[in-house]
Amino acid sequence: MNVNVADGTANAARPFGWYRSLGRKGRRAFLGAFGGYGLDSFDYQTLPFGLAAITAYFGITSGEAGLLSTVTLVVSAIGGVGAGVLADRIGRVRTLQLTIAMYTIFTVLCGFAPNFETLLIFRGLQGLGFGGEWAVGAALVAEYCSAKYRGRTVAFVQSAWAVGWGLLVLVYTVLFSVLDQAIAWRVLFWVGVIPALLVLWVRRSVEDAPEAAARRVSAKVKGSLAGIFRPKLLRTTVFAALLATGVQGGYYTLFTWMPKYLQSSRGLSVVNTGGYFALLIPGAFIGYVCGGYLTDLLGRKKTFLLFSVISALLIVLFVQLPYGANGLMLLISFPLGFSTSAIFSGFGAYLAELYPTELRATGQGFTYNFGRAVGAAFPAVVGFLGAGGAIVLGAVGYAIAAAALLGLPETRGKELVEVPS
Repeated sequence: MNVNVADGTANAARPFGWYRSLGRKGRRAFLGAFGGYGLDSFDYQTLPFGLAAITAYFGITSGEAGLLSTVTLVVSAIGGVGAGVLADRIGRVRTLQLTIAMYTIFTVLCGFAPNFETLLIFRGLQGLGFGGEWAVGAALVAEYCSAKYRGRTVAFVQSAWAVGWGLLVLVYTVLFSVLDQAIAWRVLFWVGVIPALLVLWVRRSVEDAPEAAARRVSAKVKGSLAGIFRPKLLRTTVFAALLATGVQGGYYTLFTWMPKYLQSSRGLSVVNTGGYFALLIPGAFIGYVCGGYLTDLLGRKKTFLLFSVISALLIVLFVQLPYGANGLMLLISFPLGFSTSAIFSGFGAYLAELYPTELRATGQGFTYNFGRAVGAAFPAVVGFLGAGGAIVLGAVGYAIAAAALLGLPETRGKELVEVPS
């Protein structure tokens, strides 16, 4: 059952009609999920941008540096699955508060790490909150949406990743320009305290979608991992997990190593590296938004396939250009950011439509974060093989994603109809 059954012809003809159609409570839920995911991105990106300084400060190898990223993603997968189960049991909003608080606390603690081992532990624990926020926020917003607008609405939540990422680039550029890098990376983590303020607002202003909450409370089976593997949902769960694996393997390979690759392999300064991201991140934001509209217009599967192919081709082109072609690399940054982000736009709506209310967050949390855990192996492999040519491994991820679509149904325009427990 969907909270907003009628789209309203007036809203349909107006700009941002999808936002107006949410109603007052739905708009608050959207803002809470948008803020949570944006600040999630801000806190996550502290590691990739501080990685070169951290590597030098602790004297660690590239393999150990890659391990920091891999541990974050693997633990975040555990956090994401746990948060999905919890959201189906105690509610979306309460779980959203817990995930934001978790990634905030441990991001700040990373800045106080006295050695590599402690940083590894804190970064892993930060992943518990980082992994859970997306699935919970996506489920919360999807349950307020009409079927007509669901793709673009949840995609706008996804676009918050680019907003948080862009904010982090600004902070990074300032800090590493005015401070010695030995302290700048610590301050970068300390600034991650900002999301604590969002927890207070969410607690006071946001609530679960009423009809979905009623269904969840009355369900006999809810928040069950076994439930998403029952015969009726087994095929869906397997192929959705493969789709998430391919997309995230490609994405995290590229963006975990890009800052270090630009500085180490291309010889760019901090400021010049920021120039690449000045094009890449706007491309990502526009990609998230446009990808959402395309999922509503073309369908979920066609949009995933389109951007899988484009992303794979652009990654190979980006890293194979000769050393003197940095200007061309700069131009490719925008479409690269666009395509690798647009492919994520469909996840929130698509996974919500594949699962019933009482298993929705569990299904989203498991499949998306299974993909994150397995995809986490990609950056680690690059860490041991060396950035540059090896980063092309990310293109393999997009091939896996395209193949996974063969086992999944198209769900565009589907109301959130309940599957009997």
